[in-house]
Amino acid sequence: MRILIADDEPVARQVLRELLEEIPDAVVVGEAASGPEALALLPEARPELLLLDLQMPGMTGLQLAESLVGQESPLVIFVTAYEQHALQAFNAGALDYLMKPVRKARLETALQKARTLLARRTVAPPPPVAPSASGAELRKIVGRLGHDLHLLDPGEVIAFQAEGDLVYVLTAAGRYYANQPLKVLEERLPAQFRRVHRATIINTDQIRKISPLSSKRWLLRMSNGLEVIVSKRLAGVIRDW
Repeated sequence: MRILIADDEPVARQVLRELLEEIPDAVVVGEAASGPEALALLPEARPELLLLDLQMPGMTGLQLAESLVGQESPLVIFVTAYEQHALQAFNAGALDYLMKPVRKARLETALQKARTLLARRTVAPPPPVAPSASGAELRKIVGRLGHDLHLLDPGEVIAFQAEGDLVYVLTAAGRYYANQPLKVLEERLPAQFRRVHRATIINTDQIRKISPLSSKRWLLRMSNGLEVIVSKRLAGVIRDW
């Protein structure tokens, strides 16, 4: 795995480099002390993964992550001392968020996530997607329950439903408040999510039954028992998918 480290603190870069030297498939292909320097290194270094600090001169780690578009862009893991920016990081498409000082076991867990995603790219590359103005594809869904923020894997989510100005995230474990409107979510969700109604986006992987209601309408039953009515045309598209 080709890794580029970007951190304005030399000691922080050294710590990460020494940890990575103990991991057999981790290869450091470059180091940068600022966001612009890291961006300039990308074409030549061709990293598969970026380990980014949040606060860097010239361009923050968040700004750098949000500038990356396309399926071949490197994955991003933030390494920072600021825990309060986790929500922004995942909204920017981060794969993981590590707190300094980084423990080797925690780093290895994050790298395993990267291996899994990189393997999927190699085996079955998805079709090209036009870059969205809203940013990179979401790797985590943020659901709010009370004062807590829950970081959900997209596969856990069964559907999103809007009720007035509120958007809910439905999972097998319960219902959460979403932090983004349906329009923004639709642009940034993985390909298995489809909008089937003005107020509903479903995860097609969570469909359990498709039944005809009439000559023009079909009923989708989701894994949690949720029932959604869709047009015959849309039901056909989903069934083919």
